[in-house]
Amino acid sequence: MVKIGVIGCGYWGPQHARNFHDLPDTQLSWISDLRPERLQHMRTLYPYVCTTTDYREVLDSDVDGVVVATSVGSHYKLGSEALEAGKHVLIEKPLAATVAEAEELVRLAHARNRILLVGHTFLYNPAVTALREIIQSGEIGSIYYINATRASLGLYQPDVNVLWDLAPHDISILNYILCSVPTRVSVHGGIYIQPQRGIHDVAYVALTYPQQIMAQVRISWLDPVKVRRYTIVGSRKMLVYDDIAHAKLVLYDKGVDVPPYSDTYEQFQLSYRHGSEQAYPVFWSEPLRNECMDFARSIRDGVPPISDGNVGLQVVKILESANRSLLNNGQSEEIVL
Repeated sequence: MVKIGVIGCGYWGPQHARNFHDLPDTQLSWISDLRPERLQHMRTLYPYVCTTTDYREVLDSDVDGVVVATSVGSHYKLGSEALEAGKHVLIEKPLAATVAEAEELVRLAHARNRILLVGHTFLYNPAVTALREIIQSGEIGSIYYINATRASLGLYQPDVNVLWDLAPHDISILNYILCSVPTRVSVHGGIYIQPQRGIHDVAYVALTYPQQIMAQVRISWLDPVKVRRYTIVGSRKMLVYDDIAHAKLVLYDKGVDVPPYSDTYEQFQLSYRHGSEQAYPVFWSEPLRNECMDFARSIRDGVPPISDGNVGLQVVKILESANRSLLNNGQSEEIVL
């Protein structure tokens, strides 16, 4: 039985608690939050669980793993103390607020021989897994470019800008489906609602991957309609992943064919291919449930999780480069991994 403690009862903490409570072979043992009223609510849901306003009680307990579901600025402090206490750690994305902090967390996990899982939940989304399989199979051919949008009205975060809040999702997805990491990044953004705090609400992120694959990502807290959509254009076919749609993956046999020769103008006629549209089957399961299962399995079997510390570290390195570009009016930044 894998015993779990959860630190933080904002939005994600209770979701982790629910999943670890429901999973077989795991036991939700401790919950910590600074707000007594939140703990009282959690006790009504899980009367058997120990609760405390002092997270150190969780670290001093006999739990095997600790979930850190707090604000980004506290990830390093809580994560490092948990690792030093000999606990396996699941930290919500992003792993840390700086590259230096993320590197130290990865180093500590390795030195203590502990599991470090970073909550890039979309890597546990069955649609994203299927998306990766289609791309890696070569069915859509060589990838020309990817266009992605992640937008909605809110939720504004008190301690980070829209880049640090939303882009970890898309950077982790792109790295995962392409099985590579970008070499350069350029970001432009806008500050509209909180100009006095200098917090960007909207950003346009341009990433360059090996083989000159371009990925453009628009992220926004300031849109009237929730959008979670990817368009992947290949040399043979095209693919759309819409996380909100019922048919989450649709494969399009569409493209532009160039004639093998063009000695005359009449012969130079591009052929526009409008073939079939195929909804790709996705067998759905809750991504966070899959993530929690991976954490428990990694603890139990001693195997690395899908979204391990190195995955999280790569994302933070890309974010730091992207943030420098954002603050320098879109200046292209080399990404050193």
